[in-house]
Amino acid sequence: MPISATDVKNLRDQTGAGMMDAKNALVEADGNTEKAIELLRKKGMASAAKRADRDARAGVIAEYVHGGRIGVLVEINCETDFVALTEDFKAFAHDVAMHIAAANPEYLNPESVPANLVEKERELFLAEIEGQNKPAEIVDKIVSGKLEKYYETICLTKQAFVKDPDKTIEALTTDIIAKVGENIVIRRYSRMELGSSN
Repeated sequence: MPISATDVKNLRDQTGAGMMDAKNALVEADGNTEKAIELLRKKGMASAAKRADRDARAGVIAEYVHGGRIGVLVEINCETDFVALTEDFKAFAHDVAMHIAAANPEYLNPESVPANLVEKERELFLAEIEGQNKPAEIVDKIVSGKLEKYYETICLTKQAFVKDPDKTIEALTTDIIAKVGENIVIRRYSRMELGSSN
């Protein structure tokens, strides 16, 4: 099936992928845009995984203030100052700061949630399904699923992005890593709300 320049342009506009990457994805997906987007996303995840162990110490501290009542500072690291100065990176940092202001995550990621808190939640979930006579492996799956949902409410990286709920902050980070070709890490953040004690 022939791939038109318009198809390639549309895919690039939707994904931010390079021209050849977009064209190759469309060819591989037989012109199906949805499949091509999925292929590009998988490639982005693969390239993000490859870059995960690379040192990211450059970057920015982005700020976002909402109506003078909520303020956020977030440190986002990349590998080079060159990438830190790009519009794509700055827009990503701004989006993350704005998301933190709106969604008020309690923790950065599941690894930063205190173990005693996770254990307490696990016990609550076990108590919920106690007496249902389910096999142990089913109970484990149910509890794991409930913990994942719990992380989605309290952890920044697992939350649905406020501007695009179909994507998590983690997926948004993977997309920018694929786009700029460097490891990117949301290192830490601080959120303040007027009149709040935390």
